[in-house]
Amino acid sequence: MRDALIFDSGVGGLSVSAEIRRWLPQLGLDYVCDNAALPYGTKPDAWLVARTVEVCLAACAESRPRALVIACNTASTLALEALRARLTIPVVGTVPAIKTAGEASRSRVIGVLATSATLKRSYLQRLVADFAADCRLVGVAADTLVVAAERKLAGGELDREALAAALMPLWREPALDTVVLGCTHFPLLRAELEAQAP
Repeated sequence: MRDALIFDSGVGGLSVSAEIRRWLPQLGLDYVCDNAALPYGTKPDAWLVARTVEVCLAACAESRPRALVIACNTASTLALEALRARLTIPVVGTVPAIKTAGEASRSRVIGVLATSATLKRSYLQRLVADFAADCRLVGVAADTLVVAAERKLAGGELDREALAAALMPLWREPALDTVVLGCTHFPLLRAELEAQAP
């Protein structure tokens, strides 16, 4: 039996795992990713819920964790309820840090870099309504960055021009002062993302 099982569509959840290890090094962790279906951000909703539940139930049966961490914003904004209905252990999700961004932004213009699926979810709209209703959101669908993060962690080269193109909609907003990394893959590209900022 493990303390927690961390699930993601790919390697993005390693950014969450690293933070858990930093703050709670004594926890026994298992990690499972669904590389066969990567990226999740481009999949249909019903398929994504069914797939997330299927993979997580199988992994939980094997690992027998005390808690399940869904380290995928796309899966969290869609499949948390279905997982909680099927499991008796706590299921913790990851969602874009809209509350923190709303508290930090002085200009009230917030960028959200996420998958196209996360950006279209009503869950994200509820977060904005609850924690940043007075802010203007600049959502940027950056599904290509998920693949870039996977490639980087595997030792591959990053296409800097493609990275710059993906971020361009953010930099067109002169008042933007806060950017939310709304996908757990994106912290793996933090240095490259910061290097692109104006």
